[in-house]
Amino acid sequence: MSSMPDQATKPAVISISSQVARGSVGNRCAVFALETCGFPVWMVPTVILPWHPGHGQATKIIPEAEQLYNFLNDITNSPWIGEVKAILTGYMANAKQIAIVSDMIKTLRAKNPDLIYICDPVIGDAGGLYVLEETAVAIRDQLLPISDIATPNLYELAWLSGSEVPASIQETVQLAKTLPPPSVLVTSAPNTSDSKIGNLFVSDRETLLATHERMENPPNGTGDLTAAVFLANLLSGSEFRDNLELTTASVFEVLRNATGRGSDELMLETDAPSLLDPRVKIEVVEV
Repeated sequence: MSSMPDQATKPAVISISSQVARGSVGNRCAVFALETCGFPVWMVPTVILPWHPGHGQATKIIPEAEQLYNFLNDITNSPWIGEVKAILTGYMANAKQIAIVSDMIKTLRAKNPDLIYICDPVIGDAGGLYVLEETAVAIRDQLLPISDIATPNLYELAWLSGSEVPASIQETVQLAKTLPPPSVLVTSAPNTSDSKIGNLFVSDRETLLATHERMENPPNGTGDLTAAVFLANLLSGSEFRDNLELTTASVFEVLRNATGRGSDELMLETDAPSLLDPRVKIEVVEV
């Protein structure tokens, strides 16, 4: 992996997503990954849960809109805001949150035009939307247009572009180019082999595909992890091609290890070295 900046110069990241008590999804995943890579994180929970709802009934604690507004207003006007060089957003609980977060990002970007914003549009998967449609629409209309990079999975890409789920890499590339961000990283991209799956990076300059073995019944959180590691590598100075290779290797290694142990969660606390120096080899090709 490319060398990290010196400790004194490492920028902070604001990470806005869900928070679980057990497991490695949402902010539990993103914050661990970013901090393991050496970046301080200002964590903002959009919802607090005991565990991922996919494991069963889970109580939701959602901050009221006024509370979130005041919380983010404090952050925006804090004396340390100059430390922040990037924002990562993931799961959003409702459309009101998205309007508040969008305004904060615009305010901070006015102060710092070089601010990096990665939007992970967490709205659904192969089973369909798992947020209200108005929430998905707000992400599409308010967050995607102001993001530098979006990291949708294949289903999210299709929904956000108003199309059917693409069946080929070529179709996936075309849909990615319809989204507003200048760069799009599509996770779970289709491949020429059913035994393979990939991460597809699409920008005006290049289209790159990194593939790895498909894992059956993988734990949740790989999308959260991919967005966070990609951001960490970006802040470390990695070019997109190297970043795609390193990010895919790290996430696949963590996923493979957790699956091999029979875990129902990613085991980041055990596999932290994979975030810094993955050992698996990933092939990246131009599409």
